Amino acid sequence: MRSPWVNTTLYRYFAIVGGVYHVGSIVMAAGLTFLVRKHRPSFVWTLTGASCLLLAFGLWLTVVAPVNSPVAEAFRSAPAVWLRLRNQWEYGHAAGFIVQLVGLCALILSVLVADLPPKPKV
Repeated sequence: MRSPWVNTTLYRYFAIVGGVYHVGSIVMAAGLTFLVRKHRPSFVWTLTGASCLLLAFGLWLTVVAPVNSPVAEAFRSAPAVWLRLRNQWEYGHAAGFIVQLVGLCALILSVLVADLPPKPKV
């Protein structure tokens, strides 16, 4: 069995960085989606990427976040709670990572397939 204490050390400050990262990536991807809305191939991939980032955040809110409080309490009381909830917590993170990775790939593809007009020669 792995030590549950990794959650109190490894992820201690992730709430600060992770929150800014998650919300910032969603806002920036939404802005990029708006900017490329008239460029069809890029728009579809950008919208897909932004949607995946939003979905990943939703997964975290619905799957991972509800486990955080009981786990924190478990560290103060009984490790049995952690053993019961650990799989949900870990699989929630894994699912969020996969969706974020798909979102990032879609955003990269949106740039690669861009049909933006060439810059005028000066």
